[in-house]
Amino acid sequence: MALQSSVCRTSGQLSRLVSKVAGARFYSAPVSGSIPAAKRKYVPTSGTYPRGFKVSGTIVGVKPKNTTKPDLAFITSDTPCAAAAVFTKNKFQAAPVTFSRALLQQQKNSGLRGVIINSGCANAVTGKGGLEDAERMAKEADKSLGADKATIVMSTGVIGQRLPIQKILDKVPVAYEGLGDTHKHWLTCATAICTTDTFPKLISKTFTLPSSPSVEYRIAGTTKGAGMIHPNMATLLGVIATDAPISPAVIPPILKYAVDRSFNSITIDGDTSTNDTIALLANGAAGGQGVTSEDSADFKAFRDVVTDFATDLAKLVVRDGEGATKFVTIRVTESSSEDGARKIASTIARSPLVKTALYGKDANWGRILCATGYSLISEPGQPVNDVEEIVPEKTSVSFVPTDGSPELKLLVNGEPEVVDETRAAQILEHEDLEILVRLGTGKKEATYWTCDYSHEYITINGDYRT
Repeated sequence: MALQSSVCRTSGQLSRLVSKVAGARFYSAPVSGSIPAAKRKYVPTSGTYPRGFKVSGTIVGVKPKNTTKPDLAFITSDTPCAAAAVFTKNKFQAAPVTFSRALLQQQKNSGLRGVIINSGCANAVTGKGGLEDAERMAKEADKSLGADKATIVMSTGVIGQRLPIQKILDKVPVAYEGLGDTHKHWLTCATAICTTDTFPKLISKTFTLPSSPSVEYRIAGTTKGAGMIHPNMATLLGVIATDAPISPAVIPPILKYAVDRSFNSITIDGDTSTNDTIALLANGAAGGQGVTSEDSADFKAFRDVVTDFATDLAKLVVRDGEGATKFVTIRVTESSSEDGARKIASTIARSPLVKTALYGKDANWGRILCATGYSLISEPGQPVNDVEEIVPEKTSVSFVPTDGSPELKLLVNGEPEVVDETRAAQILEHEDLEILVRLGTGKKEATYWTCDYSHEYITINGDYRT
């Protein structure tokens, strides 16, 4: 999959000097690390968590100035799990990506007991020493669990710096002693993987499967990411755990299907991280009939559960985009190909001109149309290519409000509408917005989720290492 983990950022950087500007809109966390008022609604106050899993979040001080925020997450299962992971496609893959991929292949997606994650340092582009550090983290976690080759590793933070590995190793036993299965444990664990995130991202749900309708299964997951986010994967880490009985043979295709329709359909800034990893663990602790065949009704039902769950997690990443004030759904319909629709949606979602117009509450639909028009063209120096998906005379663009009121048509079959600017401004005042592009060339469609670009995004990333 095209996943990637973004380099994580510290909460102290989230306070912005721009906050002194009168009338500015601020969504990033203050120096205190408290969650912005606008984001608190996304943080759960309770949850129902999968049986047999215990988690913790521990303060290590991976970044020397951090003395208050948990930065080592430990997710464990009492019994061995079937497991799968999707990793970044970035060619400069971080040491934990290389280590964890090899371990899952060696173990044939079975026998996993834990995931150990540090924030504050990505352990990427760190050579042989970085790979050794990732292996040492896993071995120390295995030692605590009384297991062997049973822990995968994730890291997020600044690229090109070595981990303070001894500090981390010394705290792994502390992380083990702190394991628990309460909501507080899960929320602290979710907080430990955050960098420039302004709130911990945690979801839990219950579900049933066709073969065992009387069994209540549980699924929980946490993710992080606010910048360096774009499919393949994003600047992103995530772990999903369930007590459903899923076999090692079928868990990889379930996760790939889900990620392609969730984490690989979001973008914040178009940058694909070196560390992106999404893992799925299933320990079967709830019992019931095992899911062993891709042809079974249980397989399809569980695949849909994971897809919907992963989509909800991915949307939280977009809602926490660095400096973001809007959550934007880009829907491209009536395309002659799904790949074309997906590329068009992705291009619109990454356009700096579209994203800044949204921040400025400007109904500048010409920028949307421009991004659509160049999304599928050949690279400079290459022959002009045919683009069957896009016919200007058939293309329509609308804003779709989230309050249930009628769409605002901006372009219809290539002809501009007389836009009610007052209504457009009202629609753009809302935090949530849908941009709908109808191509009129087929029946395929694709959806992307993105956010706007604000002054604060520049400030956060300009100050990232300072």
